[in-house]
Formats: sequence, C-alpha cells, structure tokens
Amino acid sequence: MGHLDGRVAIITGAGRGIGREHALLFASEGAKVVVNDLGSARSSGGDDAVGEVVSEVRALGAEAVANYDDVADWEGGKRLVQTALDAFGDLHVLVNNAGILRDRYLVNMTEQEWDEVVQVHLKGHFAPLRHAAAYWRDQVKAGRPVSASVINTSSTSGLFGNPGQANYGAAKAGIGALTVIAAAELARYGVRVNGIAPAARTRLTEATPGLGEIVAAPDDPARFDEWDPANVAPVVAWLASEACSVTGRMLYVFGGTIAPMSGWTRALGISRPERWTISDIQTELKPLL
Repeated sequence: MGHLDGRVAIITGAGRGIGREHALLFASEGAKVVVNDLGSARSSGGDDAVGEVVSEVRALGAEAVANYDDVADWEGGKRLVQTALDAFGDLHVLVNNAGILRDRYLVNMTEQEWDEVVQVHLKGHFAPLRHAAAYWRDQVKAGRPVSASVINTSSTSGLFGNPGQANYGAAKAGIGALTVIAAAELARYGVRVNGIAPAARTRLTEATPGLGEIVAAPDDPARFDEWDPANVAPVVAWLASEACSVTGRMLYVFGGTIAPMSGWTRALGISRPERWTISDIQTELKPLL
C-alpha cells in the first residue's frame, strides 16, 4: 500500500529537477500523475522531457499523462485541470512547481524580465489553483466529499530576500501570501494548502551566480548528497497524503532538514494617545529599528 494510493495529482514543471522527483515518488506511492511542463513542449523541437517522465512513471507500474500547457495562461490552467479529469476522472492534489529565473540587479532589470518571472511564478500558481479550487467547490456543492491538497513552491529568496532576484523574490513572497490566504478560504471545501521553500540542485540553482559549485554533487558516492532534488519529494508527498491534516504552513526543505517557516510578525513598537511628531519619531522609534 502506498501513501498516495488512488490520489490523482497534477505536478507542474515536472519535466526535470524537483518536479520530476515529485512525479516519480508520487507514482511509486500509488498516485496517478499529470506531468506538466511547458519548457519541453513537443513543438519546440527539443527533448521531450515530459514524455520521458511519463514513460518513467509508467515503468514503475503507475498511470501518467503528459500536459504541455502554459500554467501562467488562464485557459492553459483550465486545460491542465481538465486533463486530470479527462484522464482519471478526479483530482486530489495540485503541486505548483513550475518556475524560471531572469536574475539581474534592480537598476539593470528590464520590464520584460520582471513581467516574465512574476507571470510564470505567481500567475502560474494562481491559474491552476483557481480552476482546481472551482472544481473542488463544485464537488462539495454536489454533495461529494473532498479531501484535496495543494502544495505551492516558494523560496528563501522571497521569504528572506536575495540581491539580484527582485523579480523572483517578489513572486515567491507573493506565493507565500497566496498559500496562507488560499488555506483560509478553501478549508470549507476540504482543501488543504501548504507551501515549501526548497533548496536543491536544479537548472535554476546551478545558473544562480555563486551557487554552481556549492550545489554540485559530492565526489564521494557514499556521502549524503544534500542538494539532491529527490530529498524534497517526500515532504511534498506527505503534504499531499490524506494522513496529513496540516494547512496554511510553509516548510523549509534542504537535504535532511525540514523546518517550519514563520512569516512577518509585529515586533515591539511605540504608542501614544496622540499623533506623533517627526522629531519624536526620530528620538523614540529609531532605537527600536
């Protein structure tokens, strides 16, 4: 018996890296998987990474279908959800993982670099989530029980900040807020929403200045590979399982480390029963900051 037996899961950005590892582990745990990735579209003439992952899943004895829709496109997100329903008749899990990088310092960043990253990450989370949520709401209204899970992918670049990634960090911070809000809104429909902030070796991290050598696989095969993207998948699989009751949380995942993340908190401040003057603010607030 697998931890995800009978669960139908959509995994975006699953042609390579972290998403591929999600798809393979989900399949080995009994899930039926929709493997989505725009970057390996058949029309591009490049390698069909999605098709390869689908073949790997089927080799495990599990069921899988390919989807090449753009998750940042409204209709693409709708077609993605419909792919799961047409192939497997239901949907239980949505893993939003697709993303790109266009790193550049703020003073040199172009409008296109900003728009592309925010579009793929933030809208690319919202569009599939919106259409999946509408399906689950309709199921509840029709009197059918729902036990669904959404796992979003944020980043420490958004939660802590990283110079050179204003576009990526802003989008990932937005995903953190989206996760908390969606968890509160969708609980009534039997949907849990959580997020992860993973650290792993992918094409994105290998392309990040200063990270290439750090994330490289160890020379000694006996040594634990902390940066192996497969380390992230068990956490996501647990969040996707019906055994998990957690919602509205963000988890940092790196190697063998799993740690809950805390968002903005209000610290000690200053207060008075009248309007502040600028001079008094300078005197009393500055020491707190």
